[in-house]
Amino acid sequence: ASCPQSCQCPEHAGAVAVHCSSRGLQEIPKDIPANAVLLKLDANQLSHIPNGAFQHLHQLKELDLSQNIIETIGPAAFSGLAGGLRLLDLSRNRIRRIPKDALGKLSAKVRLSHNPLHCECALQEALWELKLDPESVDEIACHTAAQEEFVGKPLIQALDSGVSFCGTHHKTTDVAMLVTMFGWFAMVITYVVYYVRQNQEDARRHLEYLKSLPSAPVSKDPTGPVP
Repeated sequence: ASCPQSCQCPEHAGAVAVHCSSRGLQEIPKDIPANAVLLKLDANQLSHIPNGAFQHLHQLKELDLSQNIIETIGPAAFSGLAGGLRLLDLSRNRIRRIPKDALGKLSAKVRLSHNPLHCECALQEALWELKLDPESVDEIACHTAAQEEFVGKPLIQALDSGVSFCGTHHKTTDVAMLVTMFGWFAMVITYVVYYVRQNQEDARRHLEYLKSLPSAPVSKDPTGPVP
């Protein structure tokens, strides 16, 4: 099997480990052996993970992309790795937003510590779908945040305290819904009251009209029984 230039590919019992750490790589090597179980691409100059970068590596168990300058990750960057991958290390990069499409389908434990994450609703929703590595989870901090008071704070600490970055968004929606519902309700009530009043008015007029009619004499029915 081929081994990417400047990498080492030790083999053990048919399984290959690919070591490409600290090689100054600016993009992911194309010729990674298909039977690789471990791929170390840490401490390089990778800034973007393109779609389908690892799609031929069906046996991959561990992928180390830590200590790069990764800012963007394609929505299908890890396609083909969903079931088998056990660990994905993205720590110490420049990731601000978690691409839910890229990471949500993975069953691997994900390391995200030491990234300049922007704490907001989208991040919180993405994290709900991830299996974060429990050992490094305390080191995930908010570099910037939708709410100023969380800047520099560990994300887990914020979430554990019951804070929801999605709270304000949902509250405004609830308020808008309440206002709309109240508006509809008020309209219906107004209509019902108006309708009832109109009917009462009509009924009163009708009654007055009946009262104003001259009372006709009761005609005797000739076929009726004679008293």
